[in-house]
Amino acid sequence: MSEEPQIVERSEQPYVAIHSTVAMSRLAEVMPPLFPEVFAWLGEHRIAPAGAPFCKYDVIDMSADLVIEVGVPVAEPVVGDARVKPGVLPAGRYVTVTHVGHPQGLEQATAELLTWARERGIEWDAFGAADGEHWTSRLEFSMTDPAQEPDMHQWRTELAFLLKDVSSPTG
Repeated sequence: MSEEPQIVERSEQPYVAIHSTVAMSRLAEVMPPLFPEVFAWLGEHRIAPAGAPFCKYDVIDMSADLVIEVGVPVAEPVVGDARVKPGVLPAGRYVTVTHVGHPQGLEQATAELLTWARERGIEWDAFGAADGEHWTSRLEFSMTDPAQEPDMHQWRTELAFLLKDVSSPTG
């Protein structure tokens, strides 16, 4: 990891996103074209982005399919359509770390973050099921604008994973 992970408190954040189910082997070809599509939708609806674009991993089965959302934060909740859906990233405590480098390094950066958390007894807001791991909020924020920095080895990606709420009775 390029830095030590931190635990931060985040407020809830409305967003719009395109949902997709994709095999891990096809993620690199399916995900990137969805970002311009979401930004085009925002432009058509005259809605300004309120933060960095992200990929949200809802269900992860590395040997089968991933259920993802490619989204952009917005200032206020909006109405989506058949393709672009509204959502809200939940408030709570997140573990965050920034990966600097080519997106191909994100799988390794994620593995290191998961190991770091496991070694400290940190629990995620996630659960296992027959179709994979279901995450409440597992995010990769694209902090670099490719138009401003074309060198993918200089790109910054913030990983932000929601922690289990240990204060709630079911938690």
